[in-house]
Amino acid sequence: MNAQLKPVKYTEGSQQLNGLFIKSAKKSANNPGILLLPAWLGIDNASKGIAEELSKLGYNVFIADIYGEGNYPKNTGDAGKQAGFYKTNFEAYQKRIDAALKELVKSGANADNIVAIGYCFGGTGVLEAARGHLKLKGVASFHGGLGKDASRKTETIDAKVLICHGADDPFVSKEEIASCQQEMRDSKADWQMIYYANSVHSFTNPEAGNDNSKGAAYNPVAAKRSFEHLQLFLNEVLKK
Repeated sequence: MNAQLKPVKYTEGSQQLNGLFIKSAKKSANNPGILLLPAWLGIDNASKGIAEELSKLGYNVFIADIYGEGNYPKNTGDAGKQAGFYKTNFEAYQKRIDAALKELVKSGANADNIVAIGYCFGGTGVLEAARGHLKLKGVASFHGGLGKDASRKTETIDAKVLICHGADDPFVSKEEIASCQQEMRDSKADWQMIYYANSVHSFTNPEAGNDNSKGAAYNPVAAKRSFEHLQLFLNEVLKK
């Protein structure tokens, strides 16, 4: 029988949260785990599909709920406000991510064998998880925001870092990219950044349309390549 996504209720502070967990379809003594941070609209079809694929490959996957009961965005305007809050209040974002990480471990993943991956807003989140020294072997960011406030101190990053970026993404400036790369160097991180041609924001999401001129669009070639790069990263970083 195929593993299925199951709802998980949990809390962070006084906030009720509703995540999803899917166990590995393969037995492993090492119980590798993946924490998945979704895009700015919250848990969506794209994140569910990725979680299911990763389960088939042998990973326990938990999709985090960042916003919580009563705070789910009704539209992109709401999503922008909600995501903006956590991008500014990065410590609150880190706490919300850590709460989901704990649920992944409770669900059976090995606490010493976990990677966090994130898409768009979630891609920003996994970099914050690395900056916040959450207990992760690695993080992978897909078409995420990359920058942090220049006034913030750059600290050592222990988690390995993979950044998958659309070469034509209009929402991430050259300055932000340069700043992120310098941060990676200054933090002594083991990092890699891969660019995908003819790709803009949301290139992994089949529901993003196919019009690059809108700034966000699906690119099936880039989506496939980036998923393969993710698998190489996971094979290197996690014990299967």
